Amino acid sequence: MPGNETPLRVVLFDFGGVIAEEGFRDGLHAIARANGHDPASLHRAGIDAIYACGYVTGQGSEAEFWRILRQGFSLRDDDATLSNIILEHFIVRPEMIALVRALRRRGLACAILSDQTDWLERLDRRDGFEREFDRVYCSYRLGKSKRDASLFDDAIADLGVRPGEAVFLDDDPGNVERACSRGLHGIRCSTTAGCRGELLQLLGFGPLE
Repeated sequence: MPGNETPLRVVLFDFGGVIAEEGFRDGLHAIARANGHDPASLHRAGIDAIYACGYVTGQGSEAEFWRILRQGFSLRDDDATLSNIILEHFIVRPEMIALVRALRRRGLACAILSDQTDWLERLDRRDGFEREFDRVYCSYRLGKSKRDASLFDDAIADLGVRPGEAVFLDDDPGNVERACSRGLHGIRCSTTAGCRGELLQLLGFGPLE
């Protein structure tokens, strides 16, 4: 993690696992249990499939994602039902939305930077969270995922700040490492309370209203 001599101006949030519950994992676990499969195995296969078919970067489809998963796992429901199970498990965390609002009141810009498909837009139509942020960067629309560290360069350039003026929050340690490799501050969010506390400490803020 870079030093903190430069005042922070931007906070970048992952969506699933930070702003919301990790619905992709939790949804696939529920699907696995309903179909008699090992939850961890289906989740790992799901991650591989969503990148392999290009759905996460807008170059593949939802149907192709499920087609690949069905090659290794028998799944009783149709694609739409399975996708809805995943979406139902993305539950926005009110405490994180409250944090975003407090940070923006303090003058910081807040953005989502997420490896998500067009499911993110469907979730926003349901929950209306995008209006809480200054920017939303979604891999499906950008054609590039956080597995490509240059995505962080792109987001920082668009926000008009230097890397050391931004901090990135994600539950995936690989994504945090790639953000730090591009000069951003990084926080791995294993718990909401811990993530929030580490961010406020980095910012040098006391209790937020």
